[in-house]
Formats: sequence, structure tokens, C-alpha cells
Amino acid sequence: MLYIVGLGLGDERDITVRGLDAVRSCSKVYMEAYTSLLSLGLDPAALANLEKLYGKEITVADREMVEERVDQVLNEAADTDVAFLVVGDPFGATTHTDLVVRAKKMGVEVKVIHNASVMNAIGVCGLQLYRYGETISIPFFTDEWRPDSFYEKIQNNRKLGLHTLCLLDIRVKEPTWESLARGKKVYEPPRFMTVNTAISQLFESYYDIRFKDHFLPAYGRDTLCIGVARLGSDDQKIVAGPMEKLLDVDFGPPLHCLIIVGETHPLEEEMLEFYMIK
Repeated sequence: MLYIVGLGLGDERDITVRGLDAVRSCSKVYMEAYTSLLSLGLDPAALANLEKLYGKEITVADREMVEERVDQVLNEAADTDVAFLVVGDPFGATTHTDLVVRAKKMGVEVKVIHNASVMNAIGVCGLQLYRYGETISIPFFTDEWRPDSFYEKIQNNRKLGLHTLCLLDIRVKEPTWESLARGKKVYEPPRFMTVNTAISQLFESYYDIRFKDHFLPAYGRDTLCIGVARLGSDDQKIVAGPMEKLLDVDFGPPLHCLIIVGETHPLEEEMLEFYMIK
């Protein structure tokens, strides 16, 4: 059996009772550590806290392992019970859907144990979940790579009056381009996009794209947005205000996400007042 277990968003205690029972019954436990991270991080002390509560040794599965050596996990799950731990909900990332497909094709039985994810916990800011449009991801820009495909998606959401949840890039154990060219991997330091960086890049995209044909502004400096940090943790931070004003807010440690607000219902507006910049 392959158990894919959602861990929730905060710390090691956010696992469900059902998920904890599954983990403790398994012979091998892996923890995916590149699509998201628990608020407690993944340093040796944090990992030790997880292992102490769960009663199992945990193998951290980075991007390379999940994308290149996941057959190792599936082969083990063909013979014994294996747990694959995922921050948030198991289906918060397409990587995990691919894992289920591959397992089923190999004849490995899969059991999924759900938990809270950013996709539902974001309701804490007061915007109603059914009024969100397509979720977008904002990657770190580089000198050579400045994608703007998310712009049209924001634009389409705004035309429909819908809110846009922006998931912000995290880069953990990413090889540098130079090292890949040399054939010997050297990894970048971990980086986590902030709300401030995301807004700066959105402004850059706006100015880059406005010279294209049929340009329609998807947002501006006065567009109402909500910055969220460490969602689901005791020290989560939620600040609402004009996009430009959020640039100056210190949201603190990762992980961050951003919401571009669409048309609002009076009840949403009443809730947003609790988070509005004064």
C-alpha cells in the first residue's frame, strides 16, 4: 500500500489522527519537500520533531528524488506499506497526481488521506471560496526568463469579477545553470518569494506587456490585494490594501501567497476591514 498523507499547513501536529495512524503503520516514510514546506521548516531540529511525534524515521524526498527516482518509492510500496507525506493536501500539486497514476499503473494500491491546504484555508481572509477564478503561480524572474503567461489568467478572472489566488515560487535544492552546464550539480541557497517580490514582478509584467496588441489592464497600483504569510500557523499574517501599499509591508518569514481581489460581496467587505491597512 502507498499512503499519500496530507500534513496540513502549520507544524507536525496538524496531521490528522487517521494520517498519523497510517504513518505509524508503515515500514518506510518519505516526506516531499519541494512543492511546499511546513512553517517549522525542514532543518534537522524540525525533522527530529516530526520523527518524534510520528515515531518513524523520515526520508526527505527532494525534487530530484520525486522526479527522477520515484520508482524506488513505488517498488517499496509494492512489497510493504509506505507513507508519502505532503504538506497541505495530497492533491495540492500535480506532482502528486502523477505519483498516483504511476502507482496504479504498477498495480500498487493507493490510499489518500486529505488535510487542509492553501486552496481552502485561504478562506480565512474573508473572501468566499466559490468566488475565486483560476489559481496562478508566479515564478522568480531571471535576467533571461520573465514569463508573463499568468497575466492573461488574472485578466480573465478580473473580467468575470473573480478573485485570483497567486501561489509564490519556492526554490529548494535547485541546481544552478552553470553547474548543469559543467555536468556537476551545485545547488542554489533556498529562496522563498515574498508578497513584495510578487507585486514588484506583477508591476514589471504590466509594463512589459502593455505594449502588446489588444492590451487591457488586469490590475493597477490601486487594485485591492491581500498578502498572506504562514497561512495556518499561530503567527499567520494577513494584510489587505492597495497593491502599491502592500509593497512596503513586512510580512516576515515564508511561506507567502497573494490574492488579487475581484468584485466583492458586502459580507466579504466587512471581513476585509479587519485586515485593511490603516
